[in-house]
This record gives sequence, C-alpha cells and structure tokens, in this order.
Amino acid sequence: MVEKAEQLTTSSSTSEVETPESLETLIKPESPSTTMSPNKKKQRTEEADDGIPVPEITQMDYVALTSHSGAFGNDPLPISWGHPDPLVRGPVICTVRHSSQRNAIGAHSGSYCIYTGLAVAAGKLNPDYVPNLKLTSPVFQIGPHAAWADPKKVASIDPFGHIVTDCYEKYLEKGFDIRPTIAVTKAHIDLPECREAIASGRLVPDGKILLPSGQSIVAKAAIEPVWYLPEIARRFGCTEGTLRQSIFRMTNGMYPELITRPDIKIFLPPIGGLTIYMWGDPDTIPDEDIELTCRVHDECNGSDVFGSDICTCRPYLTHAIEECIKTAQRGGCGIVIYFRKEGRSLGEVTKYLVYNTRKRQEGGDSAENYFNCTEQVAGVQDTRFQALMPDPLHFLGVTKIHNFISMSDMKYNAIVNTGIKIENRIEIPKDLVPEDAQVEITAKVFHGYNAGKAYQGIDAAELKKVKGREYGYGNVVKE
Repeated sequence: MVEKAEQLTTSSSTSEVETPESLETLIKPESPSTTMSPNKKKQRTEEADDGIPVPEITQMDYVALTSHSGAFGNDPLPISWGHPDPLVRGPVICTVRHSSQRNAIGAHSGSYCIYTGLAVAAGKLNPDYVPNLKLTSPVFQIGPHAAWADPKKVASIDPFGHIVTDCYEKYLEKGFDIRPTIAVTKAHIDLPECREAIASGRLVPDGKILLPSGQSIVAKAAIEPVWYLPEIARRFGCTEGTLRQSIFRMTNGMYPELITRPDIKIFLPPIGGLTIYMWGDPDTIPDEDIELTCRVHDECNGSDVFGSDICTCRPYLTHAIEECIKTAQRGGCGIVIYFRKEGRSLGEVTKYLVYNTRKRQEGGDSAENYFNCTEQVAGVQDTRFQALMPDPLHFLGVTKIHNFISMSDMKYNAIVNTGIKIENRIEIPKDLVPEDAQVEITAKVFHGYNAGKAYQGIDAAELKKVKGREYGYGNVVKE
C-alpha cells in the first residue's frame, strides 16, 4: 500500500496545492495493466530466485495520470541511497517501461526528454525501444571512492550511473530497461587559444598531452542529474516537503508525484547536466601528493562559444585549460567541470534582458549597478547557489585541489565546506579581461570575489568610475 502523501503547507497567499484525496474526486485514471494482484506478486517472488525481481513491462495503450497516488510505482524497486554496494543500493528505474516498479520521479535526459516525446509523436521512435548498451561501457575507470557512500558528498548524481551495464547486468538480462546517467569517453580538444599559446611559447607540445597541432587529449564524462531529495533539502536548509512543493509550484504542477509520492525519494530534474574534462591520468586525482588543477565553470554560450566580450567567461575557461595542460605535463591532472547553468541558472533570455537593462539604465552600464540590474529583472542576483556543485568532485575522489582557477568565494566555500582542501586560488590574468568585461570583474571583486594579487585596490570610487560600452539603444521604456 502506497504511503499517504504528506500534508504540505505554504505561507503564500496563493491557493493551496491539492491533496491526493481532492484530486481523486476529480480524476479516475485507468488502472495500469502492470498493477499486480497478490497472486502475481507471489509468482514474482517465486521467479526471483536470484534476488532480482522479474520486470513488469508497461503496455503503452493507456495514459496513467500520476496525479493519482496509485497510478505508478505500485511496487517500486527499493533504493538505499548511499550504500556502497550497488546491488544493495539498487538501480534507478526511471524509464517508461516499468511503471509499477519505477522508483524515481522525472525522466532521463533532462530537458531533452521532450524531444524524445516529439520523436515518438512523429513516428520516428518506438516508445518500447530499449537501447543496446553492449559497447557503451566507460573507456577508463572512475571509482569507486569512499565519498560515494556519503549522501552529504554525493546526492545530485548517481555514482553508479556510468557502470549500470556492469553493476546491474543481471537486471538487464532479465529485461529491465535501466539507463546510464553518466557516459565516460576520451577525445581531442582543438582550441585556437591553445594554438596561440604554442605560438607565443606559453605552451610546449609534448606529443602526449598536447600535440604540435594545438590539440589536447582529454578524458571526459557527461553526467545527468539524479537527486536524492532528502539530502538536497538538507543542503538548502528546508524540509523535504517544502522542497517538493516549491518545485511542484514553480514547474506549474509538472511533477505531481512530488506531492503524491513522498515515498519516492529520487528525482531526475529537467535541467542541464554537466561535463567533466580531464587532462592527464584520472587515476592520480585521489592522490593528494600529486598536483591537481581545477576549474568549475558555469555555461555562458555567448562568451564560451561565440566570444562575446561582455564577460570573462571564455578567457577564464581557456586560461584554465592552459593551466590544466601544464599540470598534466608536470605529471599531475587538470580538471574542468562544465555545468549547464546558463546566465547564473536564470537562463539566456533573462541574461539578455539584463544586458539591455544594463546598457539602457541612467548613467550607462556601470560596475556600481552590475548586480542591481540582474535583481531588477530576475528578482534575485543568482540561482546557481553552489550547494550541489562539489558532488562531481567527490564522484572523482577529489580530496585536495592544489590550484583552484576561480575567484568565486561561493564556489570556494562550497567546496571546502565538504572537506576538500584548496591550496592555491588563481585569478584571471588582467590582460585576459575583455574591455567590456571590466564592469563585471570590477563589480565582482568589490562585492567579495577573491582579488588575488592582480585586482587589489578596487574601492567605491573605482566602482563608480568603471563604465561599459555604449550601444546607443536609448531608454525606450517609459516609466
């Protein structure tokens, strides 16, 4: 019997979220064809001699309304998050084929799950298709590490997400559709900045880490978020009920299971994931005696990809890559963790609206009002927070960073508060800061970013003085 949904309250003056009981009076969904009778459950137990359940395959001839508490996950596979043994911990089941045994809310592939729906609607994808994962296993090993068994260190990614074909081989053989949430591979990275660094003598090709062509050889891992909700709530200083209700409200009720299924603790949110790029030998990462250089970078499409000069994002990123290559050539390892948190996790549209506000405000684009403009448009300065950011570091087994390529105190504090030591903090060189990005760097240093040696002496007078480029937009919005 599914647990009764907990009562979630809010201090908001808006209408309360409906409880499962009130929804039940409005909606009578069809009973899923995978709902099991007592006899069927007994049969399943008898067939599962190896301790692995028999998969229940959902027939796609009905729509189960998950606003009803019994419409999915009638018999979810148990998960013991934080257990070091993956078989005891249990697999994450979040595919559409096993609705009665599903033990996670959401869908795989983050926001891209919508495109999967479009592919099904267009008749290009069979919804019953199960991927062939035989040749997809990691090309190098990551872990296991002690942090995998500590939810306070790993709660926003599945530490076994890259080795499901190994850990859950018998589940797959029985017909379970279990998807990896981490993919591990290798690649060559070709950046014009690396070619320029070779030409200037800052980088020297060694044929192993850096080729004469300017290409560098990396190991990399793509990671989709998998949240353990009790720990996510703890990190944000709220109850699990508040967290569930807040996500439910701000997604316009997209995930009713957050309300109706408090017993389901795993959530695959519809957000961007992250990619880890590693130069050098990843096996050295846990060794505190071997040099480790790291940058945690949040996505900025305009700068990172197209070279917009209103911010320091691309030059700081490419500087970090250069330092990672040098570290790897010295026998250490360099890491760049690239989060999909566009526009401080406010999104690119909001970011561009802020740009317009900055350029049109009275007095022009100024360092003094840099953060105020974001808050004026978005209501908040930053929604990246950083409470979840250290998880991929713990996934890699990081316990000490020798060179942290970042000026952000928020990132620094988040990392060291989880027990990782940071030896040196490295600011972006002044000659790499674009002209129009002087507003950003001045405002950030004045408001507390680590100034290092390069940015000392930024005071209130300097804050007032620094102005950005004018485009002549004019203040077209009348008050």
